[in-house]
Amino acid sequence: MINTATTIVTFLMVFLIQNTQSRDTEAIQIKLDELIRATEQANNALMDIEELDEESLDAFRRRYEELAARSRKS
Repeated sequence: MINTATTIVTFLMVFLIQNTQSRDTEAIQIKLDELIRATEQANNALMDIEELDEESLDAFRRRYEELAARSRKS
């Protein structure tokens, strides 16, 4: 009986924690989207970057790695 109750409580706690993390992540994403939108020089294509396929994400990553490398050199 105790094992069953512990298992149920554990399952509910995991569900609650995952739900909270999901909401928190979504809120952070919305805030970042607003910052990108409000910044004049920002690339608005980044606002929905999480929706892109792996190949497109790799292309963005390479581009920004190159920009970072150039920035470090200058």
